[in-house]
This record gives sequence, C-alpha cells and structure tokens, in this order.
Amino acid sequence: MVKIMNNTRQITSPYLRRAIRCTLALAALLCAGCTVGPKYHQPAATPQAPPMSYKETPAQNPKNSGDWKIAQPQDAMLHGKWWEIYNDAELNSLEDQLNINNQNIKQYFENFMEARTLIAQARSQLFPTVSVGPSYQISRSSANVRGGTTTIATSSGSGSSATTTTPNYHSTLISLPAEVTWEPDLWGKVRNTIHEAQYNAQLSAADLENERLTEQASLAMFFFELRGQDAVQKVLDDTVAADEKSVELSRARYETGVDDQISLVEAQNALDNAQAAATNLGIARAQYEHAIAVLIGTTPSNFSIPAKPLDAAPPAIPVGVPSQLLERRPDIAAAERNMAAANAQIGVVTAAYYPTLTLSGSAGFESSALKNLLTWPSRFWSVGPSVSETIFDAGLRSATVKQYVAVYNADVASYRQTVLTAFQQVEDYLAATRILSKQIEQQQTAVNSAQQYLDLARARYETGVDTYLNVLVAQTTLLADQQSLANLHTQVMTSSVQLVEALGGGWDRSQLPSPAQVSEKVSISKTN
Repeated sequence: MVKIMNNTRQITSPYLRRAIRCTLALAALLCAGCTVGPKYHQPAATPQAPPMSYKETPAQNPKNSGDWKIAQPQDAMLHGKWWEIYNDAELNSLEDQLNINNQNIKQYFENFMEARTLIAQARSQLFPTVSVGPSYQISRSSANVRGGTTTIATSSGSGSSATTTTPNYHSTLISLPAEVTWEPDLWGKVRNTIHEAQYNAQLSAADLENERLTEQASLAMFFFELRGQDAVQKVLDDTVAADEKSVELSRARYETGVDDQISLVEAQNALDNAQAAATNLGIARAQYEHAIAVLIGTTPSNFSIPAKPLDAAPPAIPVGVPSQLLERRPDIAAAERNMAAANAQIGVVTAAYYPTLTLSGSAGFESSALKNLLTWPSRFWSVGPSVSETIFDAGLRSATVKQYVAVYNADVASYRQTVLTAFQQVEDYLAATRILSKQIEQQQTAVNSAQQYLDLARARYETGVDTYLNVLVAQTTLLADQQSLANLHTQVMTSSVQLVEALGGGWDRSQLPSPAQVSEKVSISKTN
C-alpha cells in the first residue's frame, strides 16, 4: 500500500463556525464606532446682524422715494422666471431657450452629476471588499534542485518497510479562492468622507444655480443692450433724414444765390458724419446679437433679432430685506457648503491619530486535479483581524490637521466676504437704478430744450437772420443729448437686471437639494 505523508493538521468545521461567530460579533461591536473631528456649526455671516432694510430704500432714505419705485410690500421676493417682470415676450422666449440649450449650464450640470457619483464612491468604503481569483498552474521542477522529490513509504508482505525517493518533475495546482477584506469605520473617517462628498455635491448644485442665474442675467443685459443700440440707431437715422433735408435746403439756397457755399459744405459734412456714426452702430449690435445666439445654444449665422428700439422702463422690483439675501443667493449657499465640506475634511485627517483595524478572510478550494477541486477535502480557509497604528511620523499628522484647519478658516473668511460683496452689489444697483431713473428725467428735459434750440436756429437760418453754423451747433447738441438719453435708458434697464441678479433672481435656499437627495443613485449616459 502506498500512502503520501501529510503533516498538515486538519481543522474541523467547529473551528470555522467559531471563528465566523467571533468575527461577526466583533464586526457588530465595531460598527458602533465614534466620529472624531469638530462638529460643524455655521459661522455668523457678518460680525454684525444684517440691517433691517437696505440703505438705498425709501425706508432708510426718504429723499430717494421720488425716483425709481420699489415693489410693495418690500418683504416680497422674486420667484421662478424673474425675467417675466419686464413683460417682453421676445425676452421670455429667449430665456426659455437658454435654460434648455445653454452649454455652460449643461457643463455645470454634468459637474453636479460627477459630484454625486463621488458620494457613492465614498459610501462604498463602509462595506467589505469581496474578490475572487481562480487560477490554474502547471509547473516542472528541476531534478538537480535539492528538495525537488517526493517521499513514498512502501511495505512488503513479510512486514518489512522501505522508503523510496522519486524525482518530482511535474506539479499541477488548481485554485478557486475568495477573499473578503473589511476596514471598519471606527473613528468616522469614512462617514466624514461621505459628509464631505455630500456637502461638495450641494456646493456643486449651488454653483449650477449660480451659473444659471449668471447666464440668464447676461442674456437679459445683452438683450437690452441690443435694444438700446436700436434706439440709438433710430436717433441717428432721424438725424440723417433731417440732415438730408438740410442739405437740400442749403443747396437750393446756394443755387439761388441766397446763401454761400460754406453753408452747403457744413450741411453736407454734418450729413456725412451722421451717416458714418449710424453705420458704426452696426458693429455693437451684431456683437450683442451673436452673444445672444451663443447663450441660447445656436450658431450666430442662423440667428437674428428684428430691430426694435428700447422704450421700456425698469419695473418695480421686490428687494425684500437684507436678512433674506443670505437665503436667496446661490453663491452664498455655495460658500456655506464649502465651509461644511472643509470641516468634514478636518475629521477625515483627525482619524489618522487612531489605530486602523482590518478584518480579512479567505476561503475556497484547491486541488491538483480538476475532478477533486470541489470536493470537501479540497477546501481551505483563513480568517483574522489585524491592527496598525502609526507610532512616529515626525509631526506629519499634526501638520496635516493644522493645514485643514487653516483651509476651513480661509473658507470662513471667503464666506463672509461673499456675504459682504452681496450686500454691496445690492446697494450698488439700487443706487444705480434710482440715480439713473432721475437722470433720465433730467436728460429728457435737456433733449426737449435742445430740440427747441434747433427749431429756433433753423427758423432763423431759413429767414436769413443767422448762418447755417448756428443750425449745425444746434443739431450737434440735440444729437448728443438724444444719444445720451438712449444710453441712459439702456443703462437703467441693465442696472435693474444686475439688481435682480444681486438679489439672487428667483432662487431660494430651500431649492438646494438635501444630503439625502444628492446621495440618490444617478444615471449618466455618454453624450454623442
């Protein structure tokens, strides 16, 4: 009888069951680990409490009440499609196209989707990693290598025994293992990483809304700038028409000997300058039109907007109270979520001070013959924990924690600066809208007096009292005043759009997705 000698001790199934029970009990105990690092408390937005109302509102400054009006009640806020307060159907249509086709908004949306996937990546660290690695190996050993033999015990019929040593040239090993590795989150490192990813996803959502608002406001401003160019174009076209009549009159007077040639040359020069200025306006209008085309996601070659002079006045805008601004601006929400993410990162690096426990186990089948691979004697397994702790790192962990504390402090300063800048912008555009509205009234008076000046100068020229030079001066004055008035109308409309943007548009912090919402499973497909 031939018997292969085996010195390996067989481990019976009760040992395995006991090891599994102990491992599961230890895992359940470790799941209740603590979370290290500072708790997050939102810092104060400003050193002082926000004022009851804005400085530029009539409630704070009664002398401002006679100009541009603020919507009542003052605690009302913009909602949804804020651009509809301008009552312009063409603007409404362009804004709707922008919300669908703008490529910058799409880019920020995909960034938001990416941030959400990072939450799932972080959460996966809470669970064990299971891997399999089937293998098949055949080898031949050298006969000249010591130990490359197999010892076989034999027995004879007379009861004597002998040992025979034969070369072991070939060996086959078929393995079907499975390994499980788990690092319990004892100190909250993974949980803090998940929180950080959630806060960053919320930050990305706020960035998306801020970009959407920026693109919407840019479209509205470009639209009013274009309409303003149309208004200036009308002024110049009217001036050209008037100058053409003046040239005809001067030529007739010259040809009949009533006037000299210099009046005709002056009239012709005024006409030429007005025509050149009218032509030059086409550059700015074309550029605004092209910019709008890009904003709505179409090629400028296939897009045009019919000419229509700007004749709108800024609508009454509900500005609310300063304390509401903290909830209305997406950039403030993004800055606050950035602080929360930085605070969670402090907890992540603080966990490095504590030991790391790793639970690992492996099991499977192993045999030199495929027919015996899945038999019970071919089984093997191992299970056990390991603990590691850094004893000396020359201050690395301490410096790392201090680094992220400094990052958090910088984010706090950035948050407060964002809030202060928001208050500044609202006050700036409130003042600009109010002052420009008053200036428009004054400029309109100047236009009226310039028109009267021109009428008188032309009448005196036609009756031969004065030369054409007085008419030319009056025409130049009227043209400059009319251009200034058209530009002021454009400025006050764009300032009102900037005020809406400074107020946060129609957005509210309640629209920011919660950590649970950003943690939901996302479906992303490749764009063709």
